[in-house]
Amino acid sequence: MTAIAFLIGVLVLVIGLAVSIALHEVGHLLPAKLFGVRVGQYMIGFGPTLWSKRVGETEYGFKLLPLGGFISMAGMYPPAPEGEEPTRRRSRFFATMVQDARDANAETLVGDDRVFYKLPVWKRVVVMLGGPVMNLLLALVLSAVAVSGIGIATSTTTVASVSQCVIPASEDRTDCTSADPVAPAADAGIQPGDVVVSVDGRAVSTFAEAAAIIQDAPGQALPVVIERDGATQTVTVTPERTDRAVTDAQGQPVRDAAGAIEYESVGFAGLRAQQALVPQPIWVGPEATIQQVGAVAQIMTQLPVRIYDTAADLVTGQPRDPNGPLSVVGAGRLAGEYAAVDAPILARVQSIIGLLAALNIALFVFNLIPLLPLDGGHVVVALWDGLKRWIARLRGKVARPVDATKLVPVTFVVVVLLIGMGGVLFLADVFNPVQLL
Repeated sequence: MTAIAFLIGVLVLVIGLAVSIALHEVGHLLPAKLFGVRVGQYMIGFGPTLWSKRVGETEYGFKLLPLGGFISMAGMYPPAPEGEEPTRRRSRFFATMVQDARDANAETLVGDDRVFYKLPVWKRVVVMLGGPVMNLLLALVLSAVAVSGIGIATSTTTVASVSQCVIPASEDRTDCTSADPVAPAADAGIQPGDVVVSVDGRAVSTFAEAAAIIQDAPGQALPVVIERDGATQTVTVTPERTDRAVTDAQGQPVRDAAGAIEYESVGFAGLRAQQALVPQPIWVGPEATIQQVGAVAQIMTQLPVRIYDTAADLVTGQPRDPNGPLSVVGAGRLAGEYAAVDAPILARVQSIIGLLAALNIALFVFNLIPLLPLDGGHVVVALWDGLKRWIARLRGKVARPVDATKLVPVTFVVVVLLIGMGGVLFLADVFNPVQLL
């Protein structure tokens, strides 16, 4: 069953990613058609066409490699200047690439004037931003479903288990010995299934509130009101002083200059809480999404360094940064692990939906990088074209449209780098995957 659940998780992730890509292209398609641009193709994937159907002037279909998608708009670039020699000041390899791009663009210019490059600048920007914005909207919806529709795993005031002894966190063991003191909760007679009502006279509604009171009172006798089988009773718990790892805001252990984990002294009772999915207010999901956008944007600004670190970890076998970049293989592996983990089905669904939301955030941020062939690069070209024409008007002149085909060599270099980085992530996700579970 675990293997089947793993495969189901991977399949759900693949389908969800395909839908995300399809909606990304819809984000380009709808404004393009709204603004009157002739769209020849709407395709999901690359390579040979598996299936297609023409509806009106647009061919819709699927291609062999579901690693992206595209729409083909008429006149993405202006026609090449007449008589310009493409090989001038360029190597023959890049000159051929530029000419091929111009030839392909020229084929779309045949017919009417419903071409992309003639749109006002703001319309071109809207068309190119439509895809990333669609991913952002999808991330907001998925986050709302995961956080508000299903809920976040939260420790409740119901006791799941009671430790039998006190073992310091600094000791790498889990079994009790005769030298270990009896856990205060077990000594007080607290049992699994009991509900903690109050601690030291203070009512608690979450396990975190109860734990905070206990941790702040080592050696103090605390009256604890519990509910068992519908009746309340009071027991006395005297927390034992023990050590606990210091954690940061992300819940990761804090280490000193020598790399050793830092510990702090706290009170310990030996209670473990039951987990439950608690729906959050509707605004919590969108807030988390915006925060994730900032975090992913920071990762993107450090992408070359992150890829280098990933490659180094692959070679040395060191554990990878769980907050680092992933390939589709890594995301699929995580989805499979989420689906196969020993947890309620609803909790697994929540994790996979959250992962899909995170992937859409990554698609949103990644496509805004201001380099061709990404959407952000086309936005920069449109803005540069508008600025160039505005300056020309101030000088009483008419500027030619910006010919982005001249940037094909730069686009080629970017594509090669992206393929290289994707290859590194693919190998790392296969041979040194991120360990989250």
